[in-house]
Amino acid sequence: MAKSSPVKVSVECPHCGFKQHEYAAAKTTMCRQCGSHFAPAAPRPAAIFTARARPEARAETPSAAASLMQRFDGLWKSKRSNVIECFDCQRKQEVSGAATSTICPSCSAHIDLSDYKITTSFSRSIRTRGDVHVTTKGDLSSSSVRCRRAIIEGRLRGNLDSAGTIVINTSGKIPGRLSASEIVVEKRAEVQFFRRVRVSNMEIRGRMSGEIVADGLVTIRKNGVLEGTVAAKSINVEKGGVFSGQLIIGKGHLQQAELLPSETAALSKELSIGLAPPLPAT
Repeated sequence: MAKSSPVKVSVECPHCGFKQHEYAAAKTTMCRQCGSHFAPAAPRPAAIFTARARPEARAETPSAAASLMQRFDGLWKSKRSNVIECFDCQRKQEVSGAATSTICPSCSAHIDLSDYKITTSFSRSIRTRGDVHVTTKGDLSSSSVRCRRAIIEGRLRGNLDSAGTIVINTSGKIPGRLSASEIVVEKRAEVQFFRRVRVSNMEIRGRMSGEIVADGLVTIRKNGVLEGTVAAKSINVEKGGVFSGQLIIGKGHLQQAELLPSETAALSKELSIGLAPPLPAT
């Protein structure tokens, strides 16, 4: 009588995954592929995955962010050039945007190009072709300030002459004299000028009272309010804007007869005969 052969089963190597046939009664065997010993009945151990800890994102500190912005601003200025004018001889020249000062090639006068940021009380005179920024806590009481552009968010008690734009974003009384190519009174501003304001163009978005002498256009935006005397070549009052005061259109300047010589004052009086007086506008 023939003997039955032992039963073979398919087993899998727990190390390399190779499958082979072994006797069911075998207690141990060797993998024919990797040569490792294993028990056929032992289950294949589950693969263990170790999760790598992700590096925590570092929060950028304000100082680091400010430093990065300063580097970017410095790089931008170094690539940019500006055309400036000498205060003494009005000679124009082109300089690097990163320069803080220069010498006029015509009269050898020193020209300051620095930007000034006023954060506390400041009373020294400023003469620069850079910008002047008076912050909310700043108090500028200099008798003479000449600059390229200016932003007023704090107190201004001195005279300010800007070759470019003056942006006013504060409330209060301004006793000094202002002159600029353009003045913008922002929406939240509410200012009162004690002295005449001389500009080329003026834009009013908030509230203002005073006397304006403009060589160009005076614009009162929606919700803007202007009270006082305006002498300009043209005026534009948008819907929702308010103007109350005297209006003189077509004249870019005003003269005070009492400050002129007697002959000039008499001539000015003769020329004014026949002209209609300024009409109140509301």
